[in-house]
Amino acid sequence: MFLHVVGHNQRFRVIGLSFRRSTETISRFFREVLFAVGELRNEMILPPSSITPTKILHSPRWNLFFKDCVGAIDGTHVLARVPASEKAAFLGRKHTTTQNVMAAVDFDLRFTYVLAGWEGSAHDACILADALERDDGLRVPQVLPGRCRLCCQAEFLPLYRSTRYHLREFGARRPRNAKELFNLGHSALRRTFGALKNRFKILYNKPFHPYPTQVKLVLACCILHNWILRHGVDDHVPSEDSWEGNHENDHGTDENNPENLVWVAMRDNMANRMWAARAGHNARI
Repeated sequence: MFLHVVGHNQRFRVIGLSFRRSTETISRFFREVLFAVGELRNEMILPPSSITPTKILHSPRWNLFFKDCVGAIDGTHVLARVPASEKAAFLGRKHTTTQNVMAAVDFDLRFTYVLAGWEGSAHDACILADALERDDGLRVPQVLPGRCRLCCQAEFLPLYRSTRYHLREFGARRPRNAKELFNLGHSALRRTFGALKNRFKILYNKPFHPYPTQVKLVLACCILHNWILRHGVDDHVPSEDSWEGNHENDHGTDENNPENLVWVAMRDNMANRMWAARAGHNARI
């Protein structure tokens, strides 16, 4: 019953007709299962390892430039149903009520950290700062010399703003410069939200549940996503060629901040090396 609700965003009365149970019974078991799944968070959502991921280690495409990256951080807006008195705070950029969800993802497309519940109007930089300051917040392995994290703040590699980075934005055209190539390389890591929303339709529509429950549902779906990948292959993970990422988030890094300049320079150096290597490969062809 729980999987029908999160997988198809069905109301309890519809589930009741299918399982021949009362709405009260379904509601009670739904809450119990939601709590039980949430209790698995420390077992299923694990921090990234400092060991080079297999996907990078055995891939010439990734290993040359991303061998020292531990993962990617991204955000997405999940539709939310809130009281009229709170609607203004939850209005996202598309003028609909959402919650802004931030998550860290490894190279196997598993969630390593999830922070749900922020209002749709909240800035991504504020959410990241909150995640880093929490006692049970985002913990990244210690950065060794030469290692990096892909993200958007001090000690993280930011994407290039106002530059294409979703595969479908390129269409038949190839990246035209180093910035677009860097963003395109990063975008291949960020398909996890696409898989999550493909499988759990409750994240594609406004749920028929109180807002605190909506927040718990996001975490529960992430836990189930990791469980599926741990025990098999998720058919809902889009291929890199067909994936379309989140167009709403513009991570608010102040690249002129002295604390960020070193990481911005590292990003620029990596982008230029990627572009030079690509140009050399094309010349040999």
